This record gives sequence, C-alpha cells and structure tokens, in this order.
Amino acid sequence: MLARLRRVPFAAQVLLGLVLGIALGLVAREIGPVADGTPNWLTSTLQTVGGTFVTLLKALVPPLVVTAVIVSIANLKQVSNAARLAGQTLLWFAITALVAVAIGIALGLLTEPGRNSSVDAAAQDAPATTGSWWDFLTGLVPSNILGLQGSAGADGSIGLSFNVLQLIVLSVAIGVAVLKVGEPAEPFLGLVRSALAIVQKVLWWVILLAPLGTVGLIGNAVASYGWESLGSLGVFAGAVYAGLALVLFVVYPVLLRLHGLSPVRFFAGAWPAIQLAFVSRSSIGTLPVTERVTEQNLGVPRSYASFAVPLGATTKMDGCAAIYPALAAIFVAQFFDVDLALTDYLLIALVSVVGSAATAGVTGAVVMLTLTLSTLGLPLAGVGLLLAVDPILDMGRTAVNVAGQALVPTIVAKREGILDVERYSSTSTVDPLARVEERGGVDADLREPQPASA
Repeated sequence: MLARLRRVPFAAQVLLGLVLGIALGLVAREIGPVADGTPNWLTSTLQTVGGTFVTLLKALVPPLVVTAVIVSIANLKQVSNAARLAGQTLLWFAITALVAVAIGIALGLLTEPGRNSSVDAAAQDAPATTGSWWDFLTGLVPSNILGLQGSAGADGSIGLSFNVLQLIVLSVAIGVAVLKVGEPAEPFLGLVRSALAIVQKVLWWVILLAPLGTVGLIGNAVASYGWESLGSLGVFAGAVYAGLALVLFVVYPVLLRLHGLSPVRFFAGAWPAIQLAFVSRSSIGTLPVTERVTEQNLGVPRSYASFAVPLGATTKMDGCAAIYPALAAIFVAQFFDVDLALTDYLLIALVSVVGSAATAGVTGAVVMLTLTLSTLGLPLAGVGLLLAVDPILDMGRTAVNVAGQALVPTIVAKREGILDVERYSSTSTVDPLARVEERGGVDADLREPQPASA
C-alpha cells in the first residue's frame, strides 16, 4: 500500500490532502467549540497534526542551512564570479520587490480598501510585536555560535528559536574560513558533507508526511477562521489576492520571457514548492522543497542554489514584505483619514525593498507591517483591524514568496550562463519525494565544486 501511494505524484498527494483538509475543516466548524469555548476534538486533532509537521520541518532547517551553505561555499573555490552572483541575486531581489510594491500601491489607490470596509473600529489593537530598523543590525550580528535567540512568553516562560539570518552569516563566515585554511580544513569539510547527507535523508522522511500535514494545516485554518471574516474586509482581501496574482502570473512570466525562459516550464518545476508554501504558510518550512525543485527541475547549479535559496527564504518576500504592507498601510491611512503624500509612497517602496531583510530575525507579516506603519507615522492600532483575515491572506502571500525565491536564482543563473537550460526545458520534472541520487552518501552536485561554465 505504501509503495503504491509513493507512486502517486507529490503534487497530487498534496492536492488530495488539501481537499480532505477542507472537508474535515468544514465538519469541525459545523461541530463547533465545546461548552467552555475550547476547540472540539476534530479541530484540536487537525491543529496538532499540522503544527507537528511544520515543527518537524523547522527543526531540520538549521542543520540544513548550516551544512548546505558551508559546503556550497567550499564548492565555489573554482567559481571565478562568486561575488558577482551574490550581487546579481541581491539586485534582482530588489528589482522584483520594487515591482511588487508598485503593484500594491496602485491597487490600494484604485480600490481604496480603507474606505470600502465594514470592519468595526473597535477591532483596532496595537500588536504585541513590532518591527524596527534595529532588528536588521541585531539580526545580522550573531549573539552565539548556534544562532539561538530567546523570547519571553505571556506566562513568564522563555522560548528559544533559531535566527536563520544569523545562521546564514555564521555559515558564510565558516565557509569562507574553510576556503582560506585550505588543505588542513579538508577533514572538517568531509565531516560537514557527511552531516549534510544525513540531514537530507532525515529531511525527506519528514517531507513524506507533507500530504498528512496538509490535511491538518488546511483543516485547522478552515475550522478556526472560516471564510466569514472576509465579508467585512472583502475589498482589502480581494486587492491583496489580485496583487499576488498579478505578480505570480504576470510579472514573473514576463521576466522569464525576457530572459528566454518558458513560464510554463517554470511553474511546472516550481509548483510543488509553491503548493506546499500555500498550505504550510512557512517559507522556512518550505525551504527544503524550494531548494530541491530549483536545482532538479529548474536547472540551477546546487553550488549557487544552496546559497541563494536559503538567503531568499529569509529576505525575499514579495508577498509578505512588498504587496501586503503597501496595501495594508494604505488601508490604515484611509481608515483613519490620513492623507499620504508622494514622499510617503516613496517611503513605502523603500521599506518594502529594504525592510524584508530588517525583519528576518523576527519573521512575520505583522512585524513587516508595523515597520511600515511606524516609518510612515500611522497608528499601529490599525494592525488589529486586519488580523481577522491574516491567516487566509498569508497562504497566498507565502506562495508568492516561495515562487520569487525560486525565480530569482533561475534568472540570475540564466544571465550568468550557468543555468542547465536542457534540464529547465525538459518536459519531465523530478518529484521532490523521489530518492536523492547519491554518490558515496553525498549528493553528486555537492561532491565536487561546480565551475562557472557548468
């Protein structure tokens, strides 16, 4: 039975999980909460299943990022244009973010969501977590070798989490040190390569649970939030999804066409990651699949993709950090009758292009939104007006985030002449759940450095 199930394509498995999750979520919503207001048994089960899946993914992301970045940088020792690749990646991150925020501003001015809303003004509430430009500086400087950061809970407990941006900084530094040390560092590099192979193996065991995780995540979203909340914020939600659709299905295809690449082939290759991002609402949780499809389906060399994709997962957010904060800021300004000048719209664009990196240490669209509002001098209490529909909007935002994280490395690789065009144009795509081809326990692309002309 298990072998027969594994022959079903990954995308089909996730789609089946999505349909089943919606059905179970509707059933759970129909049952309703128990007498004391707590979720019923079905809602609790869906929440546990979905949360466990995302937690397992996030638990494996730190060792994956550290080992993959160290090995990929070590493999760059034969690449003459490594610095140029990094610069081109950041440049295209900024270009696509600028286009996305321009679309968000245009839709905000066109639809006027703040004036076409029936949301209750009593819903305004200042968020508990806010963003600031200092987050970027503190997020860049590692506070410890593990990239750990603590946060105090409402009950006085202390929670620990990994700062992915700090992990990338640490991994880059170690990778460069490996290159500088040379031959004496080879035993350490061999250990890291072995660790990467082990992490990959465990990781794909977790990815096998993706359809089950989809059932829990989507089911819990439907059961907990439903679609009624869209009524009072229908214009705003519609504008957000219209902007996401324009970026995903118009802007990205145009950029691909301008670089001589087929948009159909891009979506066919990247779709498993986009689909998983939609249901998981986590760019970091989707990172393993994003990196895999970028390499195996889109033809981006692993030596470059293993650097660009993790970087994009923390700083490349066209949905959460460009379209959404632009529209939300205009919504709040209109709701409170605050007139925005041309300089304010320019500030929105600046915050959206630069601010995603500033919030990498404290991820989340709410933090990005508070950063935008505080920069413009708008009331932070306006954030509470939008929280009711945030989970529903977050699905689309994350899908666009992940699509952009796969798009930019593909475009840069094509511009630099290192894209495997034959693999990109192939009518067959590699299922992310397919067994990793290994040579001596390590992925072939990680075994040897990839020359710039590959």
